[in-house]
Amino acid sequence: MLQKNRFIEKSLVEAVSFFKDTFFAEEYAAKNAFLQSLDPRIKTIGFALFIITVLCIKTIAPILFLYALVLLLAFLSKIDLVYFLKRTWIFIPLFSLFIAIPALFSVFSPGEAVFSFRIFHATLTVTRQGLVSAALFISRVITSVSIVVLLSLTTKHAHILSALRVFGVPSIFIMTISMCYRYLYLFAKIVEETCLSLKSRIGTAVHSGQGQRIISWNIANLWHRSFCLHKDVYGAMLSRGYTGEARITVGFKANARDWIWLAASIAISAILLATCIVR
Repeated sequence: MLQKNRFIEKSLVEAVSFFKDTFFAEEYAAKNAFLQSLDPRIKTIGFALFIITVLCIKTIAPILFLYALVLLLAFLSKIDLVYFLKRTWIFIPLFSLFIAIPALFSVFSPGEAVFSFRIFHATLTVTRQGLVSAALFISRVITSVSIVVLLSLTTKHAHILSALRVFGVPSIFIMTISMCYRYLYLFAKIVEETCLSLKSRIGTAVHSGQGQRIISWNIANLWHRSFCLHKDVYGAMLSRGYTGEARITVGFKANARDWIWLAASIAISAILLATCIVR
């Protein structure tokens, strides 16, 4: 029982730590490197073009070229590649792998058979068309996730939101994302501190009935704290002149390097799309 409790505790601590690290790893955005020095608006446009290109391309080779370009940009931006790969190969790409597995078989992707095997009384055949479709889907997902993660790592959260506001995204949408971003960190801290306080007061051995009462009490307490925080934050916003419109406090100024980046992004996307059209 003690070993089980330690496993749950360790899993929870690791999950909270990963959660906090995922949302608040802004030390890379503060570095003096290639992507960090670009204007967030121009940089966002370039990455948006890359994502659109990935979604439009129907062959694997150009997508792999874009993925290699993303890795090169991550290296030039002084991002640890091992850290970057961990963030881009977990959860969504692995989940997409399970989604792509059915496409391997002739039932969903009829075509040229590669090999067959039996499971119980059923014979499953993997086709070449299925392998190509699954590889294309997974490469698209991995490349798209890598582009988005690279943008978030090399751009401060406030700058990304300000850039979206410049593009005409409604202020209520920007404010909702900003508030959720800050509250998620607070929520992670509350969960971590609650687990530590429970461990220091009652230890690790808890009866199931007592554990249910503790969990229900903490849920009610968290809801009450959230409600009070909501009122306090809104009151603080009103006292500072909030009128319903989010104000941009970050000023942007594009220079020659930004326009060169934009021109290069347009050229790369156009060449890859033209190559696929010619084929």
